[in-house]
Amino acid sequence: MSAVKESVDISRRPEDIYSYVMDPTHLMEWQESVVSVRPLDELPLSVGSRVVVTRRLGSREFPMTMEVTDIDPPHSWHLRGSGGPVRSEVQGTIEPLGDGERSRLTIDLDFEGQGMGKLLVPLVVSPKARKEILRDELKLKELLESGTA
Repeated sequence: MSAVKESVDISRRPEDIYSYVMDPTHLMEWQESVVSVRPLDELPLSVGSRVVVTRRLGSREFPMTMEVTDIDPPHSWHLRGSGGPVRSEVQGTIEPLGDGERSRLTIDLDFEGQGMGKLLVPLVVSPKARKEILRDELKLKELLESGTA
């Protein structure tokens, strides 16, 4: 069972959404907790590619290495985090709507705590992610529909 799952409809083709969200250099533009992104492998991302994403949680910053474990352009992707006190799994799916000029983006997150992260996940991480994910998806929708992305 996922900790957080949200969907948003975006007036863009699946290919447009996929290419934007799968470019890690854009993460800071639409995910509010991301403070830095550092690809460890060449772009574009492929299965096995790794990216260090540093997120702010309260007054602290936590880096996590995310690895691409599955991709099916432009329909879906799966990332798994390693290292740090909280490890996340992210499953993204993009479904075409109507004539294919609109799409539904769904992001499904789950978390696993290690050490002190076992306390952080239910008390801080999951509640914060639940509040943040919809804002992130709406920001992504705004960027993609306005043509600024």
